Amino acid sequence: MLRESVSEAVRLLLTDAEVWSIILRSLLVSGTAVLMAGLVGIPLGVVIGMHRFRGRGPLVSVINTGMALPPVVVGLVVFMLLSRSGPLGSLGLLYSKQAMVVAQLVLAVPLVLGITVSGVSSVPREALTQARSLGASWLQTALVAVSEARVLLLVAIVAGMGRVIAEVGAVMMVGGNITGETQVMTTAIMEEVRKGNFAPALALGIILLTIAFAANGLMARLEQRTIDT
Repeated sequence: MLRESVSEAVRLLLTDAEVWSIILRSLLVSGTAVLMAGLVGIPLGVVIGMHRFRGRGPLVSVINTGMALPPVVVGLVVFMLLSRSGPLGSLGLLYSKQAMVVAQLVLAVPLVLGITVSGVSSVPREALTQARSLGASWLQTALVAVSEARVLLLVAIVAGMGRVIAEVGAVMMVGGNITGETQVMTTAIMEEVRKGNFAPALALGIILLTIAFAANGLMARLEQRTIDT
C-alpha cells in the first residue's frame, strides 16, 4: 500500500494541476504573511535591539513568549475579531485568504521580531558608537546595525516562513479549508487522510517536508556563517 501511495503521489506531483494549485496557494498565503511580518518585525526589532530603556527586559520577555503562541489560540482570536459579531466583522474577511494571512502574520511577527532583537543586540556596541562619533544620523547608525546583523535577519525571515507554512490550526479555523479557495497544504493533507486518499496527502506532504528541510538547511548555513564571521 505504501509503495502504491508513493508512486501515485509522484504521479500527482508531475501531472495534477489541483495539487500544484494548493501548493502555490500555500506559498502565496504564507509568503505574504512573512513579508508583512518582516516589514513590521524587522524595523521594530532594530529599534528595540539598538536601545536600552526602562522596561526593555519585560518587553523582550513578552516578545519571546509570543514566539511560542499556540496556533489554535491565534486562530480563535482572529476568528472572533473577524466573525459577524466581532469588531471587524463588517470587513467580511472570515473564510478568506486574507483572514489566513492575518492569522499567520500574528504567528510570524513575534518570531521575526524576537530574532531581530537578538541579532541587533549582539552587534558590538563599539561599531554603533563609532558610527555616531563619525557623525552618522540615527537612521545611518540603524543601517550599520542592520548590516552587521544581516545574517540573523535572514534567519528571522526563514524561521518565520517555516513556522507559518506548516501551521494548520489557525488557517483551518479562519480559512475554512474551502476547496479551490482557502485550502492549503496542511489543511488539504488533513482532509485527504480523513477520506482515505493517501496519495494526494503524501504528495503534499513531500512538498511540505521539502520546504521544511530547505528552510532548516538554509537557517543552519546562515547560522554557521554568523559563527564563522
